[in-house]
Amino acid sequence: MIRNRAQTTETGPVHLGMPVPDPEPVDGCDVCQALARERDAARSAGDLSKVSDINIEMRNHQEDE
Repeated sequence: MIRNRAQTTETGPVHLGMPVPDPEPVDGCDVCQALARERDAARSAGDLSKVSDINIEMRNHQEDE
């Protein structure tokens, strides 16, 4: 009889850096203001994945300016 055993190995600890702060919306930029409102709504709803996605979108938008 052949048995399939899952083999596991121990690895070292994972080291994470400090979280990056949320980007600030640029004054006078309608896109940034809309993204900031959408981010606030997502955070209030507990959708932290969407908060992260919006932060990435905001950073990319600000780099394009």
